[in-house]
Amino acid sequence: MTKNMGSADRIVRAIVGIVLLIAAFTAGWSGLWTAIAAVVGLVMLGTSAMGYCPPYQILGIKTCKTDS
Repeated sequence: MTKNMGSADRIVRAIVGIVLLIAAFTAGWSGLWTAIAAVVGLVMLGTSAMGYCPPYQILGIKTCKTDS
């Protein structure tokens, strides 16, 4: 897996992932919404940590700097 996410993209995903995880366990939502928020938050944190986003690969998007 080649990295395809830039620094700004990774930071935004990490922040959104953390916010979703906090909201999932403190907002008092019903079970379904809690599960959805937790899963999406974990996926956001995971892709941020790896620097790789599978949908970006499929769509040919690359937000990181390339060596020229």
